[in-house]
Amino acid sequence: MKRICVDMDEVMADAVAEHLLRYNRQFGEAVTLADLHGKWIWDVVGEERHRALEQYLRSEDFFAVLEVMKDSQRVMRALQSRYDVFIATAAMEVPTSFTAKYEWLGRHFPFIPASHIVFCGDKSILQADYLIDDNPRQLKRFRGEGILYDAHHNVHATGFRRVKNWLEVEQLFLGDEE
Repeated sequence: MKRICVDMDEVMADAVAEHLLRYNRQFGEAVTLADLHGKWIWDVVGEERHRALEQYLRSEDFFAVLEVMKDSQRVMRALQSRYDVFIATAAMEVPTSFTAKYEWLGRHFPFIPASHIVFCGDKSILQADYLIDDNPRQLKRFRGEGILYDAHHNVHATGFRRVKNWLEVEQLFLGDEE
């Protein structure tokens, strides 16, 4: 059985929406997803506000309240019928996120066993056939096939097969199978 690793943030969980919500609420601004086209949020806001962005990520509730990406739950469940599916999140970048991420996955993806959740930093350590991730940096070092999940910050990235949403993930890995 082939193995698929799936990133969490910006693939299964909408972290950018929460980041924008907190930033706009705190600073009374109206930064939108369109403003982030081709950029990370860190590139759009002033450097003097980077500390606030970092504090959002380190707050206990940030990862707990993220919205689920549309169709991801249904497709992830279907993938399990034909693939060995693992969640691989670069949680070492925000070590305070472990508990919230683990609980979020248990709440929204209870069918993924804890033994199939990998908290890591550098995803080159993963031994899988595929890695679905929004971060080209992680895909460059991965030894299997990297599948780039479309996100505002990676619109200019090339060199990887790209999927725009979970319906395209479903088509790529399951074809016409339901």
